[in-house]
Formats: sequence, C-alpha cells, structure tokens
Amino acid sequence: MQETDKPSRKKPFFPINKELRTYLKAHGRDTALPISYNDLMQFTYSIPIRDKTGKDTLWEKTLYDMKEWHYLKEGLINLYALIRTEGDYTFTKHLDVARIDYCTFGNSNPFRIRIVNRYNDNYDHYYIKKEDASRVYGLELEHILSPNRISFITGKDTLVEEHIPGLPGDTFIRDYLDRPETNKIRLAKEFVKFNERCFIRLLGDMRSYNFVVNVTPDVEDFQYRIRAIDFDQQSYEGRKNLYLPQFFKENAPYVELTLKHLNKESIEQYQAEERTLIAYRMAASRYRIMDLLNIMSRDRISTDEKRAQLQAELAEHFNHKLFSRCQSMGEIVKQTMRYVLKPYVFRLQRNLGKISD
Repeated sequence: MQETDKPSRKKPFFPINKELRTYLKAHGRDTALPISYNDLMQFTYSIPIRDKTGKDTLWEKTLYDMKEWHYLKEGLINLYALIRTEGDYTFTKHLDVARIDYCTFGNSNPFRIRIVNRYNDNYDHYYIKKEDASRVYGLELEHILSPNRISFITGKDTLVEEHIPGLPGDTFIRDYLDRPETNKIRLAKEFVKFNERCFIRLLGDMRSYNFVVNVTPDVEDFQYRIRAIDFDQQSYEGRKNLYLPQFFKENAPYVELTLKHLNKESIEQYQAEERTLIAYRMAASRYRIMDLLNIMSRDRISTDEKRAQLQAELAEHFNHKLFSRCQSMGEIVKQTMRYVLKPYVFRLQRNLGKISD
C-alpha cells in the first residue's frame, strides 16, 4: 500500500471551551490540580537520556533548584494519588518521585513522572502535558468507544494522563514480529480491528511509535491488543488516509503480515466484528457519547482548509453527499460514525426489541 502524506509537523493547541469544561467536570475529568505543566517547566538544566545502545531517546532528565523541589515532589505525589486513588492520600507517605523526564519530540512536549514505592522499589509512570481540546476529545472517544479504559484529568491548563503499558509498535516489529511463537494470524486480525477503530472515530497519525502492542497468554497461544498512546491528532488533519494506520510506511510490516495471512473475506469479517463492538459501546454510553459529539461539533479543533479537504475526501470515499453539510470536524466525526455504524446499530436495536418482546 502507498505511503500517505505526513501529518502536520506542529499542530496548534486548542483551548478547552466552557461546554467541554462542564462535560469534563460532570464526568470527573476536571479538578483542582496540586501542580501544573508550567510549574515543571522551571527546571534549571537537563541531561539527555540514552537507551542501552547509546541512542538518544529524545527524552531528557530534568533537574530543579532545591528551593522548588519540595513543592514539586509533594504536588507530583498528590497528583499521582488523584489519578490512581481518586485523591485518597493515605498511601502517599511511602511514595517518592524518582525522576522527571521531559520529551523534546512531538507536539505536546510531555513530562514523564516516575513514582516509586520506597518499600519495594516498584515504580509507575504518568504524564503531564499542556491542555489541548483535540487531545481531550481523543482520550474521551478512546475511553468510550474502544475496548480500553483511560484515566486522565485536566485543570490549570494542564492535562494529566496515566501511562499506557505495552510494547511500542516499532519495538514489537524489531524484536518480536519474526519470533516463531508470535501468532501472526491473530496479530494481523488485531491490526485490522485497530485500523477500523482509528478510522471510524478519525484518530490520526497512528504510526508504529504512537501505539503499543499488548500480548496476553491464552489457553494454548497468545492474544494481541493494539492500543493508541498518542491522541494529539484527533480529527485535525485534512487527508483521509492519515486516519488509516495501514497507509503509514512505519506500519508496513503489519500491513504485509495482514495481506499475507488474511484473505479479503476474513478482513471484512474482522471489520464487521469491530463495528458491531463499537455499536454496543455506543449503546451502553449513548447519552455520554452524544453529549461529547454535540460539544465537539460546536468546537473548533482544526482549520477550515483541513475540514473542507476531509469533507471532500470522505464524501468521495463513501460516495455520499451528507459530508458536504458538515461545518466542523466534530460534525464530520459524528457523520462518519453514523454512516459506518448505522446498519450495526439498527441490528442491535432490532435484536434488543425482540428480547424485550
């Protein structure tokens, strides 16, 4: 498959408006934070972090003035308690901040916080980023429509995200894809389903280093789950193919694997399975998803030029004129989901009607 154009190198940040802020507060996503992104920007200097082979990881270990460190340390531990135990500080006494890393790559320039348990040296990570409406929409859509739940909170112009565990997609290609124990058919099936999830909700830029692969031992083999970890490109770009992971050159090994092990009928089956599952998730959270999509439809999270381009490309792709009526990226997302999922939602409603009868 041909490589698609690259996403925009620097996407602007979009503010969280009053409607979205109200939605986030209603669902426990917005609260008073003990520390902000700007607080962490006050580091005095940083040291590049290299991997085991000496390669630059694009992360830097930050160092702070001791006058600021006590405040930062306490705030970061309390912030960890907010995302892990809903603000129960009972267990924070034995926690410590082992490291604060800063990423120089990408749009969000996140901080990665390593929290360590002093009793057993077990550690966990979470991320602090600038608030961005498109990223928040991406996180919420992932939480509602995907098989994965996501913990994040906002406040003080700051976005806090939990760490999503898994093997980075590019690392999996390099170290695991060709292993004899890798079940290539199951992995190909999951890539088809992941590709479908991204396109239906218009999550872009899912190159191999922007998703992780979870491997779960099963009765006699392994199961796979591909999870997005970067939601910066939610409904921003104008090119349709940027919302289809199959078109990125970084994902070529997954595409080749899929074409080698799955025929056309199997691919269509797995696409239908994923659409059915998304329809079930929409039905289970129908009021929440409609609130979110209505707010998103009234928000501005891209440029008029990119919105017009995506309208035209999706209208051609689906051979449907309804996309020409969309006035925002949110409306395009809503229309895409409505068009793709309509027959699956209809069957779901029909079957539920039979059960109730």
